[in-house]
Amino acid sequence: MPISKKLALSDDQLAELMATTWNMRIATVGPGSRINLTPMWFGWGGGKIYTYGRGQKVINVRRNRECSVIVDRNEKFPELQAAMFQGSARVLEDAAAEQADPDLAAVRIQMGRKYNGGHGQPASEDPGPNQATASGSSSRWIVFEPDRLVTWDNFKIASLRKGRA
Repeated sequence: MPISKKLALSDDQLAELMATTWNMRIATVGPGSRINLTPMWFGWGGGKIYTYGRGQKVINVRRNRECSVIVDRNEKFPELQAAMFQGSARVLEDAAAEQADPDLAAVRIQMGRKYNGGHGQPASEDPGPNQATASGSSSRWIVFEPDRLVTWDNFKIASLRKGRA
């Protein structure tokens, strides 16, 4: 059964979810046809999702660009809020591709602030941008470009029920 559009996140709610939630889950197609589902830190810019990864995720995107991403929060059903994106991703293969991306510089700043102190170190007053860059054969930025978005805010269920009563 499809999710009611009445439960959709507003544009402001979506922006807030993407700016404050630490983890997304990205589903890529692994070897054969197995799905590889991985939690990742991420940034949001220009309507795209950015993550820096290494290993299998990068290899999977090189092989098959189609993937899905979910960003969600809360655990109890009446409190779930989420955005599910479907689309395709690409790998920024080198520093030149990173420099050419119109949104990566802003995303680096956003991620530097968002994850400040997230590796167990004390938070810095001025964390600076995320410095990750292409290295080795499979440590790269992945840029996910959605072509479909479904959102839901289960906090709205109670008010919908009251409206029907």
